Amino acid sequence: MRVLMIGDVVGRPGRKAVRELLPPLLQEHRPDLVVANGENAAGGNGITPDIAGELFAGGIDILTMGNHVWDKREAMTLLEEDERIVRPANYPAGTPGRGYTLVKAKENLQVGIINLSGRVFLAPLECPFRLGRRLAEEIGALTRIILVDFHAEATSEKVALGWYLDGLVSAVIGTHTHIQTADARVLPQGTAYITDVGMTGPRDSVLGVKTELIVKKFLTQLPVRFEVAGGIIQLEAVLIDIDPGTGRATAIQRLQHYGPA
Repeated sequence: MRVLMIGDVVGRPGRKAVRELLPPLLQEHRPDLVVANGENAAGGNGITPDIAGELFAGGIDILTMGNHVWDKREAMTLLEEDERIVRPANYPAGTPGRGYTLVKAKENLQVGIINLSGRVFLAPLECPFRLGRRLAEEIGALTRIILVDFHAEATSEKVALGWYLDGLVSAVIGTHTHIQTADARVLPQGTAYITDVGMTGPRDSVLGVKTELIVKKFLTQLPVRFEVAGGIIQLEAVLIDIDPGTGRATAIQRLQHYGPA
């Protein structure tokens, strides 16, 4: 089977990229399941019901989240009601929503989707290593095909989790840093890995934000209100081929596509 994982969708430009650049990719690669990180989809921070609906209508099957999951008040109810959206599983017990989901892909294949948050330079949540392994083993009793979105800042933490879960899950895909890395590979025990899948949004920006604002912040060290940039749009993703019988990945390919403003 084939899974398309799309990098963090940022604001209006990111949603435009999904709307305009995703359809030809679906036509060309014909994935069985499309997953995207949507934690920045609403004005650069958070998610709302309308925007989630827009992304689902654009061809995305599952949305994963991250540290901005609660930036919009509507998310509290949305994550409780919509099983197609998962937030990091290592938030405390009683937090709204779910940290993993099971979904039927094409040809009736069942796929487990786990969302985890890193702890280096982010909130000190439950250990993603121990929890990730436990969830992988639990879900592994139901399906061999498991995708992990690891929303983390430190490359070392991401690489370490990839090796720790190698052979237990089909893929560990890094999100959050918005810069696509050149280390996509299949690890020895069959887990596809990339440190960061990249960003879907404005190409000429600093992680999706207007460049002049970020430069000003670095120069002055003063607070700056971030605004999503405009201009040329990009969609960054990975395409993962998985043996449905074993759950092992056979290939992972980086994708980068651009479109007009």
